[in-house]
Formats: sequence, structure tokens, C-alpha cells
Amino acid sequence: MAHLLGGENLSVSFATRTVLDGITIGLEEGDRIGMVGRNGDGKSTLMRLLAGRSTPDSGRVTKRSEVNVGYLDQSDVLDGDLTVGAAIVGDQADYEWARNPQIREIMGGLVSDVDWHANVHALSGGQKRRVALAKLLIEDHDVIMLDEPTNHLDVEGVAWLSRHLKTRWRANQGAFLVVTHDRWFLDEVCNKTWEVHDGIIDPFDGGYAAYVLARAERDRSASVVESKRQQLVKKELAWLRRGAPARTAKPKFRIEAANALIADVPEPRDSMALSKMATARQGKDVLDLEHVSLDLLDGGGAKLFDNITLRLAPGERLGLVGVNGAGKTTLLKLLNGEIQPTSGNVKRGKTVVSAVLTQEVKELDDVSDLRVIEVIEREKRSFDVGGKEFTAGQLVEQLGFTNQKQWTQVKDLSGGERRRLQLLRLLVGEPNVLMLDEPTNDLDTDTLAAVEDVLDGWPGTLVVVSHDRYLLERVTDHQMALLGDGKIRALPRGVDQYLELRESALAGSTVTGGGNPVTGASGSAAPAAPGRSEAEKRDARKAKNRIERQLGKLEQQEKKIHDEMVKATAANDFDAMGDLNRKLKDLAGDREGIELEWLEALEVLGE
Repeated sequence: MAHLLGGENLSVSFATRTVLDGITIGLEEGDRIGMVGRNGDGKSTLMRLLAGRSTPDSGRVTKRSEVNVGYLDQSDVLDGDLTVGAAIVGDQADYEWARNPQIREIMGGLVSDVDWHANVHALSGGQKRRVALAKLLIEDHDVIMLDEPTNHLDVEGVAWLSRHLKTRWRANQGAFLVVTHDRWFLDEVCNKTWEVHDGIIDPFDGGYAAYVLARAERDRSASVVESKRQQLVKKELAWLRRGAPARTAKPKFRIEAANALIADVPEPRDSMALSKMATARQGKDVLDLEHVSLDLLDGGGAKLFDNITLRLAPGERLGLVGVNGAGKTTLLKLLNGEIQPTSGNVKRGKTVVSAVLTQEVKELDDVSDLRVIEVIEREKRSFDVGGKEFTAGQLVEQLGFTNQKQWTQVKDLSGGERRRLQLLRLLVGEPNVLMLDEPTNDLDTDTLAAVEDVLDGWPGTLVVVSHDRYLLERVTDHQMALLGDGKIRALPRGVDQYLELRESALAGSTVTGGGNPVTGASGSAAPAAPGRSEAEKRDARKAKNRIERQLGKLEQQEKKIHDEMVKATAANDFDAMGDLNRKLKDLAGDREGIELEWLEALEVLGE
């Protein structure tokens, strides 16, 4: 593969702290690289260096003379006085850019619902982000660098961007480098991972799941990372192995190594125990919305919610997804009693103590002059989390505040650190209903794993609004969707089902977006899916039931093999381990074929 660009012996220091220490790294054609690391460890700094936006203290950046680099900064600000159309395509006439199918596809995927003639300064933060992305992606670049591109994008936007990046170039052409906290996105689009830490870069093959496994193996063999971090990584791996069938049927790393590594790791949550604890703390009644309707602020008879009913049980873990403007944040405000419905009833249990993590961090303004540890100790000095007793210092440290950081004033914290403290402050208030509105904003992947670990042992009712499908699948037990039609709908198959529903809703309809000349999701109206006869549906229903029985048997066989692997590992019986690994691979192959049949049956049934 041909070299595109890279850095040689790059070093960067800020005051007395060295962020990058003599690193040498490069991008070649076909590289699809995700960059991970803690907040402040130098991910954005390295990207700016490679993109030519800043210069290193020492070392140099090299690139082939003809290589064109596109770069999206976290803080990219478009000219607010330009219209959306002018900001994206400049002074090109509509017919000039619209004859390019790739540009039409980008416009339809990112800005189909944005007023083409509106000024940029009048747009929301999410709309500005999508306009900036569209401007970058319609240009012809050999290398694309994206710094937190999924910020402000909804689930559909993230899914669209992943599809675009996977199909933008041929497999051995072009390259991109992305910094994001969205772990599903990293797994979906990346074939390499760079971990930035302690002034160096460790490269790994594969996406996020492969990186987690390789890091765990590295840490264990070298004994260089404290046991607490190893346990956190192992817990993350346990989730990856025990996740949805679609994840395990498409192995992206050595599944047998993962099985051996995490054979003794318990389930992320003891749902039965947490449910009992939640019932004891909350009673049987938590929060119920009964036949609730809510009018839009602009009136005119339009309703944001139309006769919806939602009942939250003790210990329930609910994830909410939906289109922008469908009312996800408003629904949290209804549940929290901040606003009242136009009609219907909101019932609140007598013992309910709720707390909301908002998208803003203004709640910390009143403690900006205090130090981190002082903020927590003002609440109390010891806490019970999942049956374990923590001091304030231990709890703060678990969410990434080192001894030095614990004595930092709140006003001097980074955005990600303020977000962590905001969540921690809510948790120590001991609510029994916790609502999180886009909690992943500004958090790195390690901190997200730590947050998830804390939530695993939290015995209360949890409602999460997020575009981060990895987080939703990880910390919630079921998901529901707001589709923008005033209703709320259960999603038995999770986020994948939501995306299918949205695709079906858009199919065959013209999307003009308030004057945007683009129509449909890819520049033209999509044809409606062909109808299915009742006979086809009956056959598909029978096939679905048969396949689900087969999958159940396969799952039992896999569990039996996992149990045998634990015994073989304990006995150092390597011959037996080899045989069991081969059996597991055979079962994985069988499962993949069966699940394809299952998906085909679901497609016929329209589920």
C-alpha cells in the first residue's frame, strides 16, 4: 500500500506537560483508523499536526505532494452570514452540483431537512455540524480527518456517515482518521485503532472490539496496568461477547481468546438483585404517563405527543432514540415534572427521587470555585454503590479523577471532566430514578466504560436518551423510539429496528426540507418496498420460528463449550482447548448462516 502522509519524531508540550513524545506514525492507502485515548492525551493535537493545522515543537509531518487532505475540527465554524447552500457548494448553480450522484447522496444523507436558504447563524448546533460535514464530504479528498464527527448527530446520521465512509473509496484507496467516543461507529468503519496515551501511540489491528481484546492481552502479559483497569477491560469484553447475535455472528477478533480471558467474569449486571433493591427503594409505583398529549409551542393544533402511555417499573432500564425534534428531551422533562401535559395524567410514586443529567453543564456554575473532591464531600463522605462501600475519594477516582485532579478547581476542568463531575454529583445525591440526556458528549471511551461500570451496580430506574447505540445496548435492557409522529413505539430488536422503521417511513416520499432542492435519501425518491403475499408471510413465519429454535440449541451448545473451556484452562489441557476452539468456530459458522436465513424471514415479515 502506498504511503499518503505521516509524522516523524513528533513532540508537543504544553507548559510542563508533554502530550506527544517523539512519535512516528503514518497513514497508507486503505487505512481506516480510529483514534482513542483519554481526554487531554493528545488525540486532537495529533490530528491537527497531521492535517497541517498546527506545527510540532520538534519533528516533521510529511505527505505525498499530490495528496489532498480534508479536516473537520471539533470547533469548525462556518460563516454565519452565508446561506446553507452557499456554505456548502459556494456559488455553484444547482444543476452543476446536482448532476453528481455522490454529492446528491451526501446532501440527502446530511442536510435534506435543513432549509437550503436559511442563514448558517440561524441553525441549531446539530444542523451546523451536518452542514460542515456536507461541505467537507462533497470535496475530493485523498485523506479525510474527522474530530468527533458524531457529536450532535442522531442515530440515523451516525448510521448514514458510517455507510458513506465504508463506500466512499475502494478497499485499497483513500484513508481516513477519526476521533470519536462512539464505539459502535469505531467498530463499524475502522480497520485499525491508534491508542494515544502517555505521550506515545500504540497501534492495533481492527476496530474497537479488537482493540479492547488486544489491550487486555497486552496489559495482562506485560503486567503494566493496575488490576482495576484490567477488571474494567474484562467487563467490557464480557459485554462484547454476550451482546446481540448480530455482533457475535460477525467476529472481528479472536473469539476463543476472548472466551478464555473472560470465562470467569460475571454478567455486567445482576438484573434480579438490582430489581429487588430497586423495589425496596422505590416501591411498586415509579413514573407513569397515562394518555398524555402535549401541544407544540407554536400552537396551531399540532401535538408533540398524542395520547401516549408509558409506565416505568422499579429498576427498569429504558433507552430512547428518535429523530431530532421528536421530543426526547421534552419527554424527560415530563417525567421529571418540569413541564405539565396538555392532557392526560403523570403519576409519580411517593418515594421517587429523580435526577436528570442535561446536555448542558450549567449545574456546576454554583460550585465553580470549589475543588472536585470538595464538591462530592459536600454531599457525604461515604457512598454505597452496588452493595460496595466507597469513600468520596474512591468514587471520584473510579470516574477518572486522579489524586492530582481531585484537587483541581471545577472552573479549570475540561469539558469531558465537567461532564464526569456532573454525573457523579447526581449519583451521590442518591436518586432512585436517573435520566441521562446525551450522556456521552465530551467523554472518551475509557471514561464511558467507567461510567457504565458505575451504572451496572446502580439499583434504580434508568432512562437514557442517546445517539450512541453502543451505550444504549450496554446499559439499557430495552429501547423505545419517538418517530416524530407524536407516538412512542417499543423496539424489541433495538436500534436496528428503529433504523428500519425510519427507512420505511422515508421510502417513496419526497424530502424537501424547507426548500432544499435534494429529494429522497440519496437525491431521488426511493421506490416503495414490494408487497408480500400471505403465503410468503406464512412460510416466513414458520421459517422464523424454526430458525429461532435452532439458534436456541446453538446457544446451549456454545454455553456447554464455554463451560468445558473453563475446565480445560484450569487444568492446562491445551489439546482439549484446541478441540473446543475448533468446535466453537464450527458453531460460529453455522450460526452465521442460520442468522442470515433469520434476517431474510424478518425482511419478508416486515419486522
